[in-house]
Amino acid sequence: MFLTISTTGSPERPATDLGYLLHKHPGKTQAFSTSHGTAHVFYPEATAERCTAALLLEVDPVALVRRGQGKGRGGAPDAALAQYVNDRPYAASSLLAVALSGVFRSALKGQCAVRPELPEQALPLRVEIPVLPARGGPELVHRLFDPLGWDLVRAEPVPLDEQFPEWGDSRYVRLVLEGELKLADALRQLYVLLPVLDDAKHYWIAPDEVDKLLRAGDGWLAAHPENGLISSRYLARHKRLTQDALERLELVRLAEADGSEVEELDNAVDESRDTEERPVPLAVHRRDAILAALRVAGAQRVLDLGCGQGQLVQALLKDPAYTEIVGMDVSMRALNLAAKRLRLERMGERQSTRVRLLQGSLAYTDKRLAGYDAAVLSEVIEHLDPERLPALEYAVFGSARPRTVLVTTPNVEYNVRWESLPAGHVRHGDHRFEWTRAEFRAWADAVARRHGYGVEFVPVGDDDPEVGPPTQMAVFTQSDATDPTTDPTTDPTTDPTTDPTTDPTTDPTTDTTNDPSTDPTTDTPKEGEAA
Repeated sequence: MFLTISTTGSPERPATDLGYLLHKHPGKTQAFSTSHGTAHVFYPEATAERCTAALLLEVDPVALVRRGQGKGRGGAPDAALAQYVNDRPYAASSLLAVALSGVFRSALKGQCAVRPELPEQALPLRVEIPVLPARGGPELVHRLFDPLGWDLVRAEPVPLDEQFPEWGDSRYVRLVLEGELKLADALRQLYVLLPVLDDAKHYWIAPDEVDKLLRAGDGWLAAHPENGLISSRYLARHKRLTQDALERLELVRLAEADGSEVEELDNAVDESRDTEERPVPLAVHRRDAILAALRVAGAQRVLDLGCGQGQLVQALLKDPAYTEIVGMDVSMRALNLAAKRLRLERMGERQSTRVRLLQGSLAYTDKRLAGYDAAVLSEVIEHLDPERLPALEYAVFGSARPRTVLVTTPNVEYNVRWESLPAGHVRHGDHRFEWTRAEFRAWADAVARRHGYGVEFVPVGDDDPEVGPPTQMAVFTQSDATDPTTDPTTDPTTDPTTDPTTDPTTDPTTDTTNDPSTDPTTDTPKEGEAA
């Protein structure tokens, strides 16, 4: 599939300025890998009077089919008839729109560091797409592009077969657009309207598609007379997502008409008043403390060891700073629940590359855990028998050795503050022990000393002046100047295998059926963790 963008200029304002805007040198041919093929950028002509940039996308039909199997993605509309023989490599579609956003990302955002004044200038543009699927014909093409400021919108139907004109026209058109627009505006319009005209997308539509639509439609979609049709087709006719998009577009339109910001209009609910009297669950305090510590550590690749139902993994995915997130648990039931919570099968392609769920036991070393910036053990250690803690210690601190390790565990001294918890009882039926602050500090200090880490302690939740916080957290940071001891006696895993599927019945973290109702904190624990 093929797209060209042309502009004209003069010696005072040369047309080759297009190269600055696109961040692609007119004298070079460049290739970029995409998830379904290769995108090539080159300039058929580049003079001061006229410059043309071409984007050629070579689609690998085999990769398209393989990526689409069983995941709700890759669903080219004609693939049901013939998976490997369809129009996807030849006709402009969401494949071209995604390549456009990847290859010309800075231009789409209206950014040009070398010539910052250029993105704000309207240029005489000519856009040509030789083959564009148009489900609605040329009439729909005009309805979509005419309100956007183009001087010329030409949609020429492509005949089914030129030798047999009586067969009529196909559903494809040759599109030509001409007019004076900012390049960023033109690219954003194409990014949205190409898949809208095709009325199909090659990937699963997730809720974040609404945000993509509103970003690309900023400045033109809210006032477009066909914004309902555009939103519905762009979001694959998902009613709930379409309704969300239209409600947000209406807010944008009202804000523009009123000369105010969207946030000023969308303030009918006072969230602070609605929540100020409700106690914050301990699980929320815990996640907030963990996220704050990870930000301070500058971690990008994070392990959640004993991830349970994936609450922390879900929170990490919301922050693009985390480029790789791995959740590991010995319980397949917990991992299945985490996959449902994260909606892995429906997750967008870019998001799904950031997250993995693994089955494994912390009682054994695992090569898959090496090389990460940080590891989190949130309410995990208290589920192990004390004699198994050295195995966990070596697997995490001796073998995996992330730069930062965060460990949280209940503070047993705080239990007296819960009237509904009988004296002498632990907070969760599966807890094998609960430590005082002194016991936890002694264990953490010894672990840090043996493995070359420094350690600091952070209270989690309300810090009672007499009994301390309900949860205690240790932040271990690798000491570059200290060589960890490698005494083989510290390695309790005499079995050299690293099979992560070792019989989980020996690991108490697999118990996911315990009733957490004895915890009076209203905190909903994740599978296999304490409140």
